[in-house]
Amino acid sequence: MILSYGSQRDYDGMGGSAESTWSPQDFAELHAFMTKFNQDLEASGELVETRGLTAPVHTRRIGNRNGTPFVTDGPFAETEEVLAGYWVVDVASFDRATEIAERLRDCPGPAAAVADAYADVRPIAESADEL
Repeated sequence: MILSYGSQRDYDGMGGSAESTWSPQDFAELHAFMTKFNQDLEASGELVETRGLTAPVHTRRIGNRNGTPFVTDGPFAETEEVLAGYWVVDVASFDRATEIAERLRDCPGPAAAVADAYADVRPIAESADEL
């Protein structure tokens, strides 16, 4: 699984926030890049699934804190970065998944957003034995 990250500020920019470092042109270039990226993976037969996630403000976190259950709404002050989307790929090796994820370094965007952007590559466990 290839995981990409963003922030509530990025999502706000997609909605037209004046405080965003993203311009409409930046978003158009991002969309074009992602469309081609996905088409290439589909054409190679390596794409299993890909999805973008809605803005963090639409998130609920459910858990326990010191033994007390809690439910909170996003965004979360603890972190600026949030999971923005993912790709599940069916490839011959972890190295191949890494090669695919490395192509995301070419994703366009404002210099401030691109400077620290990253993606994670994580194998999906097929059974408890793989954990």
